[in-house]
Amino acid sequence: MSVPYFLTPNPASGTLDGDEAKHAFVKRIEPGERIALTDGSGTVADVIVRHSDKQQLRGDVTEVRTVAAPEQRVTLVQAVPKSERAELAVDLAVQGGVDAIVPWISHRTIARWPAAKQAKQVEKWQHQAIASAKQARRAWVPQVADPVTTNQLKDLLAEVGEGGVEKQALVLHEDAAVPLTTVEFGRDIWLIVGPEGGIGEDELELIGARAVTLGPEVLRTASAGFAALCAIGALTTRW
Repeated sequence: MSVPYFLTPNPASGTLDGDEAKHAFVKRIEPGERIALTDGSGTVADVIVRHSDKQQLRGDVTEVRTVAAPEQRVTLVQAVPKSERAELAVDLAVQGGVDAIVPWISHRTIARWPAAKQAKQVEKWQHQAIASAKQARRAWVPQVADPVTTNQLKDLLAEVGEGGVEKQALVLHEDAAVPLTTVEFGRDIWLIVGPEGGIGEDELELIGARAVTLGPEVLRTASAGFAALCAIGALTTRW
C-alpha cells in the first residue's frame, strides 16, 4: 500500500508546518508511520514520523529522490463547467496525469467568471489540483493558469513552447473523423475540451486545433479530459 503524500517546500527537512501539519494530524498520522513529502516539482522524501501535532510534524528522512516529469507534456484546456462539475473536472484530470490546466471561457461556456472573481476561481482550482495530486501520490502538482478567451487561446496555441517545441493542439469533438488512437503524439500536447454545449464550427476554425474523437460515446465536459488523458497515457510512454 502506498504511503500518504504531503506538500512542503523542503521535503528533505522531514518536517511539515501549518495547514499540512494540521492535515497530517487530522489524518491521525502517528509516530512510526511512513509518509512521503513532496515539493510538487519532482522531489520526494520518504520519512518515518517521530512527532506529530497540529502545529508541526517531524520525522527522519530515509531517502530523497527525484521523479522525472513525463517527456511528453499534456496541458488540458478545460472549458469552465458549471458549479461543482468544475472541481470534478480538475480532480479527474489530475488523476489522469495532466501536467497543467488552462481554464477556457469559450463562446458557449455558461459559467462565466467576472474579472473580480477570476483570481479566486483560479485559486479554487489550484487547491483542488493540490488535493488531487496528493491523493494520487503525484510528485508533480499541475499548475492552473489564468483563464483565457477563445481569441487568447488562439494566440497561446500559436506560441512556440519551451525549447522551440511546437504545441500540438487537439480538440475533442463528437463529429470528428480522426480517432485519438491514430494520432502521432508530439512532446507538447494541448488537449482542448469544450463546454456542454459543444464547440461551433466557427470557434473550431478560429482555434486552429485538430479535431479528434475518443469513440462513439459523447462524454460530459467534466470527464472527457480524464478519458483522453488515460488514452494518451496508454498510447505513449507516459504510462
